[in-house]
Amino acid sequence: MNFTTKERYLLEDQKNQEKLCVQKYSSYAQLASDPQLKSIFQQLAQKEQEHYNTIDQLLKGQMPSMGQGSQGGGQNQQMQMQSGGQQQSGQQTGQQTGQQTSFTNSDKDLCNDMLVTEKYVSSIYDTSIFEFRDPQVRNILNHVQKEEQQHGETLFKYMESKGMYNVK
Repeated sequence: MNFTTKERYLLEDQKNQEKLCVQKYSSYAQLASDPQLKSIFQQLAQKEQEHYNTIDQLLKGQMPSMGQGSQGGGQNQQMQMQSGGQQQSGQQTGQQTGQQTSFTNSDKDLCNDMLVTEKYVSSIYDTSIFEFRDPQVRNILNHVQKEEQQHGETLFKYMESKGMYNVK
């Protein structure tokens, strides 16, 4: 593949962002107090590592196989079910006792940081999709961006289920 200077810079930036996501999710999995959140962070760290590897392959001139993406969609649905599965029981408990659903401020801060990070990373992909000439590369970046958005949705649903994010 023959990338323009701008395309190469965009890929390098995305690779750095993916590396940061892997580091943050891995670190936050260790810091989270809720076992469910630890699991979500660990799974998302693995997906971010796949994204990192995809971008790295592109930079090396290789066309990555997107066959794993179809499996990843099922994994994301599973994470969403895990993050939203306790929503109803948690809200009922909070309503019955008149108290907020229990969570640590630390877990909330970790979730908020990762949700903001996912929003930012998704926006980088959005810009890049329009900047690349090769339609195959645009499709790959679009696929990764969709998964980033799913990560954000997983975090949002978890936060909502724990009373960390109230939509009114």
